[in-house]
Amino acid sequence: MIQLTATPASTSTLTDEPVHIRATGLRPSQIVIFQATLEDEKGNLFHSQAYYKASEVGEVDLDHAPSLGGDYIGVHPMGLFWSLKPENFLTKLMKRDVMTSPFLVQIKLYDSNLPLAQIAATDPKVSVTLERWYRAPGVTRIQVQEGHLRGALFLPPGEGRFPGVIDLFADIGGLIEYRASLLASHGFAALALAYCDYEDLPLHPEKIELEYFEEAVNFLLRHPKVLGPGVGIVSISKGAEIGLSMAIHLKQVIATVLINGPNFVFSTPQVYRGQISQPLSFSPQLVSINALGLAQFQYCFEEARSKASETFFLPIEKAQGHFLFIVGEDDKSINSKAYAEQATEQLRRNGKDNWTLLSYPGAGHMLEPPYSPLCCASKLSKLHLFMQWGGEVTLHAAAQEHSWKEIQKFLRKRLIPVVTSQL
Repeated sequence: MIQLTATPASTSTLTDEPVHIRATGLRPSQIVIFQATLEDEKGNLFHSQAYYKASEVGEVDLDHAPSLGGDYIGVHPMGLFWSLKPENFLTKLMKRDVMTSPFLVQIKLYDSNLPLAQIAATDPKVSVTLERWYRAPGVTRIQVQEGHLRGALFLPPGEGRFPGVIDLFADIGGLIEYRASLLASHGFAALALAYCDYEDLPLHPEKIELEYFEEAVNFLLRHPKVLGPGVGIVSISKGAEIGLSMAIHLKQVIATVLINGPNFVFSTPQVYRGQISQPLSFSPQLVSINALGLAQFQYCFEEARSKASETFFLPIEKAQGHFLFIVGEDDKSINSKAYAEQATEQLRRNGKDNWTLLSYPGAGHMLEPPYSPLCCASKLSKLHLFMQWGGEVTLHAAAQEHSWKEIQKFLRKRLIPVVTSQL
């Protein structure tokens, strides 16, 4: 009898944790199709599939067996998850309700003799449904609406105190919580912070006021379950621009993760205590549109950057904390590798060694927690464009898995004091 198992046996795991998938009871050397399907909260369907050959004892163990074809090739135990693709092109998989419901991933097994056109209408030989959660049991969520602040604070179970982290995404608007809830699941007090197009926050801010983010730092440090004296930042894209400025101006920021971000202000001026940082000029004529109608922006600041004086680049050397730069070398949105290299060179020239740079060949702009499907392109409603983010599926997946471990390691090293024994 054919059996399909997934361990942990509870079938309920965090979305950033691996699952061991195994099929038994097959004919020796039988070719089978493994398929994964997922429906998001808006009813969008995602699916992936791969072909495997059973062993001489009629077993396929995804930890060891190579995929022969399909959405990926080779030994990739979690390939069915990170190779999920949307049925509707340019749809990004994003979890909104992180607390009360998981994503359900169905793993199905079919005989390879079945014509591809008939798979959707045919019952699988066997299937198993996995719950993929974005928060661990005991994690709590507190809506933040204090002063000007708008966001959600996620706390791990237990009395604490926990290292504090502020989570910043790009300026796409709204409150994005899934990374903060996962950080809380791994022991961090994580504040998912909105800064535009959420509740009473403006849709298109005329300026980015760093006092708002300073208020967030102070809010986090005042919380009785947060371990001081400093906080960390995890940030991406426009959020990384803000995260870099926070590290420069706020001494309480002692560990900053910058994922595919610039080393200058773009699009919207920054203001801190009356001091204005103007954005670097943008060259719209350098936007390229590929054959699929996807816009690539990565070189649109290069003309201005080559002519700009040093005053246009954020004075990273003034920061007292440490930096972890994470770069996808196939980023089609911004020239993130060049920006990170320029920032680290600026630190080096000023005698600083407070940084680590992780640069991933084949990874795109949208670096997410592990096993998240690659979003290589999506609609950017603010610009009424379809943006290409870049990334090659297999290499991008490897970058996500490695960088997530490094982010947690970096934050723990910098935010948790080392207690030394006194003789």
